[in-house]
Amino acid sequence: MEASPTIPLNYPLQFKFQVATFANDFVATDALGRELFYMREKIFTWRDTVKVYRDSSKSTLLYELISNKLIDFQQTFTITDRSGRVVGKVRRKSIRSLWRSTFNLLTDTDQHDHTITEKNPWTKMWDSMFGEIPIIGALSCYVFNPGYILRDAMGEELFEIQKEPSFFGRKFSVHRLTQRPLDEERLLLSLMLMVLTERRNG
Repeated sequence: MEASPTIPLNYPLQFKFQVATFANDFVATDALGRELFYMREKIFTWRDTVKVYRDSSKSTLLYELISNKLIDFQQTFTITDRSGRVVGKVRRKSIRSLWRSTFNLLTDTDQHDHTITEKNPWTKMWDSMFGEIPIIGALSCYVFNPGYILRDAMGEELFEIQKEPSFFGRKFSVHRLTQRPLDEERLLLSLMLMVLTERRNG
């Protein structure tokens, strides 16, 4: 994130959602247990707005992700840092990808250069069906755990994110699959938004 150019991130990262709050929010830590950021979706707003803070104290705002639409229909989020600089954009495909969740990542000049796709859409379908069964449906979070891959324009796999088995379905792990230099700031922010959106919709 803001500190990533000078402080290398230790993978895998962990996204852990807060289950004791009404907000859609989570804390991200690295493999050493360091708290990297706190992400929170604002509720009761006309447009979807997500804020990224340095930590859960919310004392330092790092980024804002703001939707261009009032509803989730080809929704595009613009990512800006605290100086107002546009870091990039994330567009959730909502029509052609009803079967498989897909997010297109764009640069600050609207160039589509990366894509996040769901690994196995059957997992989400079975999770939804199994979750409707009384009592035992609560175990679906242990059985069906979707995963996602972030690829560049050439199809190279750069990141993998996987939901981990847990009772409330609140833990995700992020693995970096390449050692070559990346626009890590923008790609991680895009993964964070994807997880927040998918968990809310699922």
